Amino acid sequence: MEKIKSYLGAGRISKQGSIGVQFCVDSVKDRLVIVNHFNKYPLLTQKKADFILFKNAIEIIERKEHLNTEGLKKIVAIKASVNKGLSDELKSAFRGIISVDRPLITDQMISDPN
Repeated sequence: MEKIKSYLGAGRISKQGSIGVQFCVDSVKDRLVIVNHFNKYPLLTQKKADFILFKNAIEIIERKEHLNTEGLKKIVAIKASVNKGLSDELKSAFRGIISVDRPLITDQMISDPN
């Protein structure tokens, strides 16, 4: 994790329990580092769909739409489609949120191995 953090020049590492660690990116500047990295070196699996949705959420935040109710609901709808979806707490707080369509990743070829 330290090497990843050093390579990217972004993020922070925190401990999770006695044996786990977590790499976090909190600032807008650091999020853009992550977005630029995966734009340059695209993911090949269905994780690419999560990245596309993550980028959509970042764009909402960049436009400051997350500061109003509709923009926040858009981000929650994106979260509902990513990884494990919404926590019970978010489901309770945002009743009736419909998850966005998750992109289907079919092209899983490495376009340029360099």
